[in-house]
Amino acid sequence: MDTNLTLLLGTAATIGVMHTLLGPDHYLPFVAMAKARGWSRLRATTITVLCGAGHVLGSVAIGLIGVALGWAVGSMEVFEALRGELAALALIGFGLAYGTWGLWRAIKRRPHSHRHLHTDGTVHSHPHSHEDDHVHVHDQAERANITPWVLFTIFVLGPCEPLIPLLMIPAAEHSWWGLLMVAGVFGVATIVTMTTVALALIWGLDVIPLRGLERWSHALAGLAIFLSGAAIRWLGL
Repeated sequence: MDTNLTLLLGTAATIGVMHTLLGPDHYLPFVAMAKARGWSRLRATTITVLCGAGHVLGSVAIGLIGVALGWAVGSMEVFEALRGELAALALIGFGLAYGTWGLWRAIKRRPHSHRHLHTDGTVHSHPHSHEDDHVHVHDQAERANITPWVLFTIFVLGPCEPLIPLLMIPAAEHSWWGLLMVAGVFGVATIVTMTTVALALIWGLDVIPLRGLERWSHALAGLAIFLSGAAIRWLGL
């Protein structure tokens, strides 16, 4: 293998790991939704991997089209910046909407007590929540099916800005095999890092007693997703 290509592949792997670690939007939404919706490890892993694949393949497609049409790096970076803006706004909007629903649900589930008088004169009360008493299975199933698709769509919109310059180097040398190898190494590094960090955080939260916050889990998930989008939009992460 050519020495320059070897160095480029190492650079692609390093950048794939670092850009994922430095971007909380790559893993916090999955951690938040996994905890709020009670996803299994398998489900959380599957959704994270699929969203990561969509995230990388979207930029690969843009890069390949740009290379084929002879676009300059600057033109593709401008287009990727626009996609990044859309993805950030989508995360912010989804986070606000989901967090608002979660807040309303938490308020509706506020525990309260009813007093009961028995025929023998005994009086007792017990706390309960109307939300717990009336579960609409079809409504929950619908929300469970929609949420992963919303995340997938947002991640397909989200660009991998560091990938474009990496793709242009082998493209300038007319090495399509090298271009695909760089894209593959970058993609694997990104997806593996996303999944590893997300699962590690989910496991960490599992060992922390959070029973007092369970009622607010959906509101907190919406807040986490909103903050992820805000970090992209206003902090440039």
